[in-house]
Order: sequence, then C-alpha cells, then structure tokens
Amino acid sequence: MLRALAWFWVPVLVLLGGGAAVLQWLGPPPPALTRSTSAQPAQLQPMPAPTRAVALPAPAPASPIPASPAPASPEAAPAAYRPPAPGAPIPAPDQTLLEPAPDYPDAKLPRIGADGRQSLQVYAAGYDTADTRPRVALLLAGVGMSETDSEDAVRTTPAGVSLAISPYAIHPEALLAAARAQGHETLISIPMEPQNYPLNDPGNQALLTGAAPAANAQRLEWVLSRITGYVGATGALGRLRGERFASAPTLMAPVLDELGRRGLLYLDPRPDARPPHHGTDVVIDEPPVRVEIEAKLARLEQIAHDRGVAIGLASAPLPVTTGRIAAWAATLSLRGLQLVPVSAVVAAEAMPAHAGATP
Repeated sequence: MLRALAWFWVPVLVLLGGGAAVLQWLGPPPPALTRSTSAQPAQLQPMPAPTRAVALPAPAPASPIPASPAPASPEAAPAAYRPPAPGAPIPAPDQTLLEPAPDYPDAKLPRIGADGRQSLQVYAAGYDTADTRPRVALLLAGVGMSETDSEDAVRTTPAGVSLAISPYAIHPEALLAAARAQGHETLISIPMEPQNYPLNDPGNQALLTGAAPAANAQRLEWVLSRITGYVGATGALGRLRGERFASAPTLMAPVLDELGRRGLLYLDPRPDARPPHHGTDVVIDEPPVRVEIEAKLARLEQIAHDRGVAIGLASAPLPVTTGRIAAWAATLSLRGLQLVPVSAVVAAEAMPAHAGATP
C-alpha cells in the first residue's frame, strides 16, 4: 500500500517542480495583460456643466505701416513742374489745393499743396518749352461781364491767350469750364482804386487807399474766393487798372505777400510798372478800333523781337478785339514769334528757383 502511494506522489512532485522551474524561467506576465476580477471598472469623469458663453473682444486690426510724414513746408518737397502740351485742357479745380475762406465759409481759397504744388503751375496753359523763338503773351481782361462776348472770346481766341475773369461775374462756372476745355488759363481780376476815383468806380469790393488794412484784406479774400482753378491775379478790371492803389508800396505789399503765400502769380496791368511788379508792355485796345489794335499788336511784336519777350493787355472781349487777336495769332509763328500764356512769362519769376519750369 505504502509502495503504491509512493509511486503515485513521486511523479506528481516531479511535475510540480518542473512547472515551478518553467514559471521561474519565464517570469511574471506583463502588467498590461493582467486582469483583476475583483477591481471595479474605472469611473468616467463627468463633463463639466456648460457655462454661459463670454464674448471675447475682437482682435485689434494690424497697425498699418506709417506713411511718410508730409513735408512741413512746400520747400521741403517741391513738386516738379513741366508745362502741359500746347492746347491741352486745363485741369479741373483740385480740392487739395483749396481751403475754406475764413470770412466766407461756403467759398474756397487757393493754397499751396502739401507736396509743394502751386496753382500757378497746376492750372497753367501749355506751350512748347523747346521753342527758342521770342515769346509774346496776351491777357484778355473783362471776361465774365458780357456773357455773349465772353463766350465768343473763349471759343475764337487761341489757347495761348490768358483770360482775366471779373470777380463781379454772375455764375461764371459754365464759362470757366469752357475756358478750361479750350486750354485757356485764367486769372482773377482784383478791383483796386484807379485814377480819377470815384469817378472811375471799381465796385463795392475794391481795395482802396483810404480803407483800413483789415477791410482791404477781407475784400481781397472775397475776390480770391470768387472762382477756383486759376493761376493768379491781375489789377486789370476791364479798362480800370487800379493805378492809385498799386502805386503805394505799403498797400500792395500785403496783397503780393498773400498771393505768393497761396501759390498765385500777379500781373500788373500798368505799362509803366516797375519791379517787383511784372507789368504789361502794350494795351492793344485803346481805343478798340481795328486799325489801332493792329498797330498795337505790331508794336508788341517788335518789343518781343527786341527783348525776347513781351506782354500785351486787351481790356475787354469786344468782337473787334477778339477777332483781330485770332487773325493775328494765326500767322504769328510765320513772323518768328511764339504765343505763350502769361504764366510762361510771369510764373518763372513767381516760383522759387527749386520749383521752376523744366525746359
């Protein structure tokens, strides 16, 4: 019996010992593969309760690259100037070259642009800068007082003829638009106290020798704000030329300073004007008779041949005057002369040297 039990347990013990040896050699199983039957499954964490949405501020826009600062003065960066082609239309008024008139809020005054551009450049009529022949300029004054005569003058005279617009013109907008389209540059006429005042009446906005400086300054502001898009001013008001006022240096100095500050030229209509005024050489329509006009135009040509340049003045756009001007100008080049706008002669002196015309 005991022998039989021994034979039973000996193999069992051998098997158990061998299995233990194998397990010892293999080592424990990896943890990932173990599974506890007694542990509770992991509890899922509940999602937090939704909260009220909070509007986040919109991101600030990216700051643009700062532009180059505007020049402190026109001299800091003067605009290059080259006259337009002969006969080219004059540009419409540029709002960047205008500012409100202090005493007349609904009106505008010329100003020099931040880039140095001046009205005497921007609104100048074109001419051939390469033409070296003597130059003749002609200013036709009194434009705007007679609608019919003024319209005929704009249409029939060549683009090289400059036009002086009366500040007393009523609704001159259509006339100015037509003048620009035809290539005529324009000036504004400044009423000034003439000889034989008050018999010769320059109107209720005239600059007077007996008026207070502030009153004259306000009247000048009114005159300069009457139209826009012009190259400068003149003392020619029809047949009146403001001789008394213009002959007083202390009275004219503020006027010339104001014009220069606003980028405008000034043409003195007096044939006997002295520097710093740039005066005319011949008044061609005194009297407004055909033979006299033709004789004065011939004299103007001679002055241009002698000096290289001459400026003529016509006081009013009468049909006889504008007719003679058109016929004369049509053959002027055959006599070795070039018709140029007033700005081609006067603006070169009015502009600073660094902003002068480029030949």
